[in-house]
Amino acid sequence: TPESAEVIDESPRSIADGFISYLVGCSFGRWDIRITRSGWKQGGDIDPFAPLACCPPGFLREDAAKLLNNGSKEPYPIRVFTSGVVAENTSESDDLANNVEKSLRYVFNSGSDSKEQDLLSKLEFDSVRDYIRKPTGFFADHLQRYSKSRRKAPIYWPLSTASGSYTLWVYYPSLNTQTLFSAINDFIDGPNGKLTQVSRECAELRMMGSSRSRDQEKQFETLQTFEQELTDLRDTLLKIAPTYQPNHDDGVQITAAPLWPLFRHKPWQKITKDTWTKLEKGDYDWAHLAMTYWPDRVREKCKMDKSLAIAHGLKDLYLEPETAPMKARGKKKAGANE
Repeated sequence: TPESAEVIDESPRSIADGFISYLVGCSFGRWDIRITRSGWKQGGDIDPFAPLACCPPGFLREDAAKLLNNGSKEPYPIRVFTSGVVAENTSESDDLANNVEKSLRYVFNSGSDSKEQDLLSKLEFDSVRDYIRKPTGFFADHLQRYSKSRRKAPIYWPLSTASGSYTLWVYYPSLNTQTLFSAINDFIDGPNGKLTQVSRECAELRMMGSSRSRDQEKQFETLQTFEQELTDLRDTLLKIAPTYQPNHDDGVQITAAPLWPLFRHKPWQKITKDTWTKLEKGDYDWAHLAMTYWPDRVREKCKMDKSLAIAHGLKDLYLEPETAPMKARGKKKAGANE
């Protein structure tokens, strides 16, 4: 085999984590889970002479996602997180881990329990939730699967509290300027936000004062720590969100770089932090994100760098260098060299 050939990992663990990755993709609306059932065809019969489709086979089309709430006799079988953000938390019935488990039951029907145990034994984790929650689990495998040569491009991003006690999963292809605001309003603050819930529980225990039992005292201390971590997560997101303007043309690493303090997987955190440092230094001033954060510096460079000016649509800023006037060549006098 040539050294340049890609080695495909067909180990039992790789096959298992690939299947979980597929189910996570179904949860975010990347793949259409109905194709796992025999007899169901996406888009009817295949025409071999039809033009190539704009998306790969098995992709969930936009109209399919709307089947969730349209009153159809055959609603879409699982929850699809169309906003591109979902929480991962034990107390929520529609979080990512629960949705993956529901997807398993849909795919394998009556044999889902044995299939789940078989997958977990290959992954060497006790539960689907543990596998998704721990940085050494799903995200580590996902990062490896979506890395090639020096390119690392994971599309499912875990944004977590300091201890990893609460995580928001973000789907990169759906990322836009409102995603972080949606994460704050829908999952942290807001009437049903996690921070709102925890703060309420803390307030109730605080009001009990000295009448708290030993167990309630421990619960109070735990909740206070959790409340502070959620507050820090919200504050960090609020700091980043107003100026965060992701552009998919920049690529995954650059787009993820401003979020580096919220990644708990150490290798990925290091990659994104280093990328952010290079962005600050001006190494990636061709990126749209660089123009967002350091417009004066980038515009100044555009005056001297034509390719940079074109990349940012600022060709008018480029200043053509003055060409030195050519010296007139005098006529050679006859017999000068004789």
